[in-house]
Amino acid sequence: MSEKKKGLVLVNTGEGKGKTTASLGMALRAWGQGMKVLVIQFIKGGWKYGELKAVEKLGAHFEIRQMGGGFIKGPDDDSLAEHRHAAREALDAAGAEISSGKYDLIILDEILYASYYGLVAVEDVLALIDKKPENLHLVLTGRHAPPEIIDKADLVTEMREIKHPYTKGIPAQKGIEF
Repeated sequence: MSEKKKGLVLVNTGEGKGKTTASLGMALRAWGQGMKVLVIQFIKGGWKYGELKAVEKLGAHFEIRQMGGGFIKGPDDDSLAEHRHAAREALDAAGAEISSGKYDLIILDEILYASYYGLVAVEDVLALIDKKPENLHLVLTGRHAPPEIIDKADLVTEMREIKHPYTKGIPAQKGIEF
């Protein structure tokens, strides 16, 4: 295998479950190779997800920052202004960390969903991709990846829901959804 490092832009999108989970699996793989990993979560905030508990045990080379205001109920959500403010702070943090040179892999979790809801502009997301250093791997997750971002990515994976327990009335399960 070649040791020449080329930082990639990767997108996990689609209506199915598993976008964040896949990116965290990639992060764990990178961490296992001695790489420094940062995950900035644009929507999640407030809950103690299982991944937060796990990362506490991995040490200083793997960090997750929950910067979102929590889940958005839809375009009529009364708290969109608060979500917009939180997403702006996450975007600023992402820009600073992408430029910092401190990390080998940065995951911008749910940034595409934040863009879809107008919390951050597609142009701002494209600007983050453009400022990415050559050796940094950058992962963007969320539903509704815009074509401009798909065009800039090196790898795009679409998760498609075929069957989900929620449709049978089964609530989110600890260790699976959170």
